[in-house]
Amino acid sequence: MNCLSRRLIPNLTLNFPSINLSFYSKPIFIHQKGKLTSNTAITSSIYYPLSGVEDDLVGYVFGKKKATEVAHLIWKHVVRNGDTVIDATCGNGYDTLAMLKLVADESGRGHVYGMDIQRDALESTSSLLDESVPLKEKESVTLFSICHSRMEEIVPENSPVRLVAFNLGYLPGGDKKITTISETTRLALEAAKKILIPGGLISLVVYVGHPGGMEELETVEAFASGLSVDSWICCKFQILNRPLAPVLVLLSKREIAETQ
Repeated sequence: MNCLSRRLIPNLTLNFPSINLSFYSKPIFIHQKGKLTSNTAITSSIYYPLSGVEDDLVGYVFGKKKATEVAHLIWKHVVRNGDTVIDATCGNGYDTLAMLKLVADESGRGHVYGMDIQRDALESTSSLLDESVPLKEKESVTLFSICHSRMEEIVPENSPVRLVAFNLGYLPGGDKKITTISETTRLALEAAKKILIPGGLISLVVYVGHPGGMEELETVEAFASGLSVDSWICCKFQILNRPLAPVLVLLSKREIAETQ
């Protein structure tokens, strides 16, 4: 009789030329028949939301995809029509627009909640949406001029959030002295952790080339490292020979069935 076994994979780092793909420890469930050997075929009994993105990751490894592009491609494997999602740092609106295209449907249930502390960012986001989507579709986006650490205040109670996305750094084309900071980012991650549904994703592109950027990355890494391996899958994508290149961090909340 087939049985369900649980194995713990140790911390794993895959070193491609100049690329560091770091995965935190995570248990996986596999079916096996009889004794497991090196020739035993292993098939996962659980669907992981990050499966099916091999081509996208290969593009990143060989310099064909940017961290932001990989993030957007991975979102497509997580977000569904009608979902509630959060853009925690609107910037110039490109993430907000990408999210809207993923959640919008004829039912109008899907919604994007966007926030930024800079008025210029919200105006840029609104203008991009005006140029890119019909007015009816834009109604599925609500923008707030607040710190992302307060995201719990703007999402309606009992709204299942599938994705929370961050671009950490400064507003492109804006005042480089105004940046996200470690303390409010930590609080925002704690808030995102609370409201994200099983199967959801916290996505962060961390820009480290400005003062405080490396410290903020360390804050994100510390938060991710402290998440339970029973409930979360956390990984980081970093180009080693470009130390100031953006770093992509993905925190995937396990489906409930995965922990049973």
